Amino acid sequence: MTKSFPASAGIALFGAVLALAGCGGGSSNSPTTPLVTPPPITPPPPPAPPVVVVDPQYLASALSPFAAGCDGVAAAGVLYVNAEVEPYLAINPQNTHNLAAVWQQDRWSSGGARGIVSGLSLDGGVTWNQHAMPFTRCGGGTIANGGDYARASNAWMSFAPDGAAYQLALAFDGQALAAGSVSAVLASRSGDGGKTWGANVTLIRDVATAFNDKPAILADPTNAKFVYAVWDRLTTSNFGPSYFTRSSDSGASWETARPIYDPGLNNQTIANVVVVLPNGTLVNLYTEIDTATNGITTTFLALIRSTDNGVTWSTPIKVADMFSVGTRDPDTGTAIRDSSLVAEIAVGPGGSLNVVWQDSRFSNGARDGIAISRSIDGGFTWSAPTRINSVATTPAFSPFVHVRGDGMIGVTYYDFRSNTTDRATLFTDYWLARSSDGMTWQENQIASPFDLALAPVTTSPGTGGFFLGDYQGLASVGTLFVPLFAQTNSGNTNNRTDIFAAPTISVTSGAAAMTSRSEVSNTTSSVTSMQITPELQQRVHENTLRVMQHRVPGWHGNAQSQSAPQQ
Repeated sequence: MTKSFPASAGIALFGAVLALAGCGGGSSNSPTTPLVTPPPITPPPPPAPPVVVVDPQYLASALSPFAAGCDGVAAAGVLYVNAEVEPYLAINPQNTHNLAAVWQQDRWSSGGARGIVSGLSLDGGVTWNQHAMPFTRCGGGTIANGGDYARASNAWMSFAPDGAAYQLALAFDGQALAAGSVSAVLASRSGDGGKTWGANVTLIRDVATAFNDKPAILADPTNAKFVYAVWDRLTTSNFGPSYFTRSSDSGASWETARPIYDPGLNNQTIANVVVVLPNGTLVNLYTEIDTATNGITTTFLALIRSTDNGVTWSTPIKVADMFSVGTRDPDTGTAIRDSSLVAEIAVGPGGSLNVVWQDSRFSNGARDGIAISRSIDGGFTWSAPTRINSVATTPAFSPFVHVRGDGMIGVTYYDFRSNTTDRATLFTDYWLARSSDGMTWQENQIASPFDLALAPVTTSPGTGGFFLGDYQGLASVGTLFVPLFAQTNSGNTNNRTDIFAAPTISVTSGAAAMTSRSEVSNTTSSVTSMQITPELQQRVHENTLRVMQHRVPGWHGNAQSQSAPQQ
C-alpha cells in the first residue's frame, strides 16, 4: 500500500539533498563529487489500533462439538468451523449468578449454522459450560425428537420469574419456498436454570409454501404461567404476517400458532419481538416492509398491543420511519451483514418503552447511526428519534438495548472509529452507551479494536457481508450491565469468532449520578435538517433488498425465492 505524506515532508527532503550537493566547496578547481542517489523511501505501515484498557472479558464459547458431515447433506457454501455468532443472554431472577445464553455454532456462508449451542454460567459469567441443542442433526436432532434439520439460526432465550428458562430457534432444511423445503420454530424448556433442557416442542412447521423467520421468545415477567413466541412468516402467495403462539401452563403445552397482524399483499413484517409492561400489557414491536406498485420498498417501525395476554391485539401504532442504508467497510466498500431491519425494544421499571435501531437520518443518508425513540404512555405516542452514537462521522451498527432496574438505559453497538487506512483490515470497537433520560449519553468501551474482516461471510448472488449476528446480548444484575457479544480472534482463521461476556464492573453509577462528558453525542443537531430525497429513498430501498436477499435469496418485494435460505 502507498501512503501519502504532507507536502512539507517532501520539501524538507528535497532541501537536504541540495545542501549535500553544495558541500564540496566553491572552487572550480575542486574535484567533482557525483551526487549520491538516496535510497527509496519505504512508507511506514499503517498504525495499529490503539491499545484500550477494558473490563475483563470471559470466554463463553468453545471449540465446535460437531463432527464433520453431521448435517447429513451436501451443501454449497463455506463452512466456518468453530465460528460462533449471534448470541442472546438471559439472567435468572431467582439466582443472578446464573446466566444462560444461546448462539449459532459453525456458521455457513450460505446461511444459518450447523446448530445451536446453549451456554451456562453459575458464577456471574466468569466460567461457562456449553451444551449442543438437538434442534439440528449436528446437535443430536432426529425424526423422533423433532430436530431432524440441517441448519438453525435466530436463537433466543428468556427466564420466567420462577427461574424456569425457555429458548427457541429457527430450524430449516432445503431451499427456501422450494419443493421439499422445510422451516420450523422449535422451543425447549429448562427447569433447572439451563443445566438440562427438555424435549423439543415444534411451534410451527411449514413445507415449501411458507418460510418462518426471526423468532423471539419471552417468559412473562409478571406471570410465570405465560410464555410468548413471535416471528414473521413469508409465503409463496406474497404475504408476510406476524405470527404468535403462547403457553399458558409454563411451557407444558402451546397453542396453535396464528397471525396477529397482516400487512397485506406484497408487504411483510420482520424482527417481531414482544415485551411486557409492568401492568401485564403485551407490546409486539416489528419492522414493516411495504412494496409500492412501482416496486420501491419503504420500511417503518410499528407495534401492536394486547391487554389479555395475547388473545386479542390492537390496531398498529407507528413508532418511526426507518432510513437505514446499511453498513460498509469505509475503505473497500465491502458490505457488513448488520442489523439494518432489526430494531430492539426494552421496558423500563416505570413502564417506559425504549426502541433502538440503525438509521441514516442523522447524516442525511450518508451512513447509519444508532437511533432511539421512547414512549412513556405504554406505546401510544413516541418521541422524535435522537442519536446515541457519539462519533457521527463513522458508521455505527447492530444496537441492542436493555434497561436496568434503576432506570438506566444501556445500548451496545459496534463502530469503526478505531479503523486504520489499511484496506486489508477492518478494526471495529464495541461500545456501551448509558443514559438516564435517553438524551445525554456516556460511553465506555467493551471490546478493544478487533479485525471484523476475519468474521464469517454471508453470501448470496451479488451480495455478501461480514457477519457477527443480527443481534447481540445485553442484560443486567443490579447496577451491573452484562454485555454478551461476538468478536473475531486476531489472525486465527481456524477459529474466527468467539462469544464473550464482559460484565462492566467499572461502570456501576446510578441513574441519578449521570452527567454528560465530551463524547456525549449531540442528539438533536441532525434531526431537523434531514431531507427525504428520492436519492435517499432509493438507497433505503436498495439496502432493504440487499438485506432481504441475504435472508431469502431472490427476494424482491416479497416475491417467491428458489434459493437456499440466508439466515
